[in-house]
Amino acid sequence: MLAFGLVLNILGIGLFCWVTFALAVYALPFFIALSAGILAYRHGAGVFGALLIGIASGTLTLAAGQLAVALSRSLILRVVIGAAFAVPAAIAGYHVVFGLSQIGVPSLAWREVFASLGAVCIGGTAWTRLTVFAENRPSESAGVVENAPEPVLRAAAHER
Repeated sequence: MLAFGLVLNILGIGLFCWVTFALAVYALPFFIALSAGILAYRHGAGVFGALLIGIASGTLTLAAGQLAVALSRSLILRVVIGAAFAVPAAIAGYHVVFGLSQIGVPSLAWREVFASLGAVCIGGTAWTRLTVFAENRPSESAGVVENAPEPVLRAAAHER
């Protein structure tokens, strides 16, 4: 029975970690959705209206961020957008890992180390998930494209 409990605990912690990494990119849209929903509720939109406004603003934030990263040619703009999504995810990751480390790590210094490593890992995951739709374009320098693909030779060209 003890082994069964240990296995279930490991599975539960693994599931919690998987959910944390899977939802890392949604930290900024969730914050914006929550802020917009609370603002709408305070200005008289009601519960249903605030919920709709919050969901719409969070969805638009995520879609606009992914679209801007995917279509942007500027590396600086991609970095700024990626950082805007990764920093809230890193902060959330820090607090999640710090809270979980309080369960089994008695030293405050080690909790801070684990929380900082968790923040870096979860922020990096959010960055990676956001930039997955970005297309790598060849670098352009003075109108010349480096690493341009070479044309494929046809079978008739080989026979000459």
